[in-house]
Amino acid sequence: MTTGFTRVSTTYVQEISSRADIFVHDKTGARILSVVNDDENKVFGISFRTPPSDSTGVAHILEHSVLCGSRKYPVKEPFVDLLKGSLQTFLNAMTYPDKTCYPVASQNLKDFYNLVDVYLDAVFFPRITPEIFEQEGWHLDLPEKGGELSIKGVVYNEMKGVYSSPDSQLAEHSQQSLFPDTTYGLDSGGNPRAITDLTYEGFLEFHRTLYHPSNAWIFFYGDDDPDARLELLSEYLDQFSALDVNSSIARQKPFDAPREVRLGFEAMGEDEDALGMLTMNWLLPGKEDAGTVLACKILDGLLTGMNASPLRKALIESGLGEDLTGAGVEHEMAQMYYSVGMKGVLPENFQAVRELIVKTLEDIVAQGFEADLIEAGVNSAEFDLRENNTGSYPRGLIVMLRSLGSWLYDLDPLELVAFEAPMAALKERLARGERVFEDLIERHILGNPHASVVILEPEEGHAARIEREEQELIAKLRADQAALADDELVRRTEQLRRMQEAPDSPEALALLPSLTREDIDPKVRVVPTEVRDWDEATALLHDLPTNNICYMDLALDLGAVPDRLIPLVPLFGRALTEMGTMKEDYVSFSKRINSKTGGVYARSLLSQREDGPGPVARLVVRAKAVGERVGDMIDIVHDALTLARFDDRERFRQMVLEEKAGLEHALVPSGHHFVGLRLRSRLNLADSLQERMGGLENLFFLRELADRMDSDFDGVLSDLEELRRALVNRNGAVLNLTMDEGMLAAHGERFREFVASLPGGAPVRAVWPGLGEDGHEGLVIPAQVNYVGKICDLHKAGYSFHGSSLVAVKYLRTTWLWEQVRVLGGAYGGFCNYGRLSGLMSFGSYRDPNVTSTLAAFDGCGKFLETVSLDRGELLKAIIGTSGDLDPYQLPDSKGFTALSQHLAGVTTETRQRIRDEVLATDERHFREFGALLREVAPTGLVCVLGGEDSLTRATSQGLEFTRRIRLL
Repeated sequence: MTTGFTRVSTTYVQEISSRADIFVHDKTGARILSVVNDDENKVFGISFRTPPSDSTGVAHILEHSVLCGSRKYPVKEPFVDLLKGSLQTFLNAMTYPDKTCYPVASQNLKDFYNLVDVYLDAVFFPRITPEIFEQEGWHLDLPEKGGELSIKGVVYNEMKGVYSSPDSQLAEHSQQSLFPDTTYGLDSGGNPRAITDLTYEGFLEFHRTLYHPSNAWIFFYGDDDPDARLELLSEYLDQFSALDVNSSIARQKPFDAPREVRLGFEAMGEDEDALGMLTMNWLLPGKEDAGTVLACKILDGLLTGMNASPLRKALIESGLGEDLTGAGVEHEMAQMYYSVGMKGVLPENFQAVRELIVKTLEDIVAQGFEADLIEAGVNSAEFDLRENNTGSYPRGLIVMLRSLGSWLYDLDPLELVAFEAPMAALKERLARGERVFEDLIERHILGNPHASVVILEPEEGHAARIEREEQELIAKLRADQAALADDELVRRTEQLRRMQEAPDSPEALALLPSLTREDIDPKVRVVPTEVRDWDEATALLHDLPTNNICYMDLALDLGAVPDRLIPLVPLFGRALTEMGTMKEDYVSFSKRINSKTGGVYARSLLSQREDGPGPVARLVVRAKAVGERVGDMIDIVHDALTLARFDDRERFRQMVLEEKAGLEHALVPSGHHFVGLRLRSRLNLADSLQERMGGLENLFFLRELADRMDSDFDGVLSDLEELRRALVNRNGAVLNLTMDEGMLAAHGERFREFVASLPGGAPVRAVWPGLGEDGHEGLVIPAQVNYVGKICDLHKAGYSFHGSSLVAVKYLRTTWLWEQVRVLGGAYGGFCNYGRLSGLMSFGSYRDPNVTSTLAAFDGCGKFLETVSLDRGELLKAIIGTSGDLDPYQLPDSKGFTALSQHLAGVTTETRQRIRDEVLATDERHFREFGALLREVAPTGLVCVLGGEDSLTRATSQGLEFTRRIRLL
């Protein structure tokens, strides 16, 4: 073992099949958790305890800034350079209420240690100049004398976007209401009204005192050499001496009585009666006991996590609001809390919601949870823990975050990772008849005076008031700097811009660690797939190690669904599992699903085809279960498809309102998604279908459907039954099974019998109309930032896809668009994507203060590629980064689902290999050719902007003509 470290403990953690060593760096006291296993997706993370003392966002701004160059790597954006040319499977940084984390991951060992080295140098020796502080934090921007003075900064605009989202504000204030005297009562991300209070000196001091090894929690995970990890760390940690860092997090003193907070937000919707939202919040026990933490998390699921959950059921069926809200059990901070409430509530019903929550909890305590509900809740939690399915995130990253949930507060870092013992103890208590969950409610919720109610009320003119306050803030900041003439402000703005535009020197870029062509696997990864013809259906079998879990996907053909019923498909998919069956009501069916499986749900799968003009259009019913429960899972899916009942008007109304509220409240935080889909839908049939099932057209449909529930429910019921007849058919269905060979052999015949039991016969193909209207579109929402999109049809322009275009597009994202839209423009993000199958080139921005300058940046992409001078190193970076995107790291269930998607789209291994070969053979000539094409098609592109009324009006005055302007909220 490398000298300079003391091993504190060694533990084998059965739950993650890993050996975990805890070390302390002798000289500084830095803490290291080194997890060793056979996972090739290696993870590193360094975290600092960073409790803020105000809401200036200093922790958040610093998180951005330290990745803007360092002592060893003095380039402007090493983070972006790594995105360009790394095989990383995760590369980011995150600011939490009390910590800042810098994690990276890669399957390639050389790449992994390159990433670790850059991140360690970044956090300990950053190049945090005044210009970087102004770029990432805030500054007064005056582009020319007599021009418009504004506040710019990446974090400033990011947080303006956050504060434009009522859901985000409700969550933030719910937390703050319980912790008024501690760091959790502040906004670590930054309140836009407070960010400008942060000085450069305060920014530097925060780094000096908290970004030190003595205040560091360091994590490694994967199959690399544990000694090499310590050797790399010692190169950095040994340069420091111990520092007495006071980053402790004070505990909130108990309340004597509950408190109430009322805030305003811009009224949503066009109804005469504006709707608000509220949460009720309670402080929970500390995290010293892992069993209590586990019980609280399961209690969260019992109360609202299932359709059968009594608190969810009571609130949804009350008709007092449109959907639930609240964080549930928040367990990532030093003190846990519980938050639950409703959104879409008439102000006169706020008190009724509060009373209903309390009464329901009192009834649960008096009557107890039903035994089968507890069984379902415990099974669901245990399945999730054992499966350890982290989706697109590396498993090691989730282990790191779980360990920090106790480690950061001076507790055992493994106590929330090793779940077997607390789970077994909990089951024993339940078997003895203990009222574990009822007692938690009685003691820590109903009998707890440390509680709050947070109400967000509709406030007419709220958005205008916020805009007015920003202008007043700008005027005050200008007055505070009265000694500065306008000429000096213009000079400073120009100085910052010159710094941002200046290219890194070749010598500085050469210092960044890099990979070579030999580090790239020239062959595509192939998922083992056996295709079987089951009469009218097809089966795809994937022999993969799944730890005794069966993953089942049944892809039903949407081709027979009439055009008018397409928007109803997502609700139909929910109704299959959330409205009960002819044999049991929805509560009983929900319990059965959660007690016997790891989940059953439906989702759409839509894309262009490789081998034909028609789209892939499927509704996929997805299910998973342990091997011993495969039969139960099949029976559940069969009952859902053939016996689901749709005639419960009130239950279906609740689902309609939930879907509507979900889309409305997603508009501000996910505006780029809606803009991009809106644009693609006008040029591509698959995206047109997706827009009608999950975009703005679906929102318009849901608003009409909500009104139709009273006037024509018989018609709605008839539509649902027609959908079932069109969709539930084995003809053309594809059953996708991912599990190991032994499970396939044991259950294969049962699956075949299941498919054969479904209705058959050749369906009548539906006729779907053409695509939407041309012209630019403005979408108005009450927001302080914009989401700008543009799309061009390259296929229509005669372009024949070549893999080099993917390299050019990635290069655009990480150079021109990053610099023009984010660095110079102050938006949180700018990006572009090329849809190979659709032929559509799309551009977008996220939380953007601009419109027309962003569109100019989009239109400048072509000229940039035509004239860019690429040395061999820069080109190789782009090729390496793109090759990593082609075959991302995936867990077994994702591998199986990707193989299904490729099968349906007609994407063969040969095609994928050809694309990879073209990527690896990309040269500068390809960039120039693609750039010329982008320059030629730019004038033909369609534009969509989602933003505030003033922003759209200003864009119109600057020459952007909207064919349509639609008010969404």
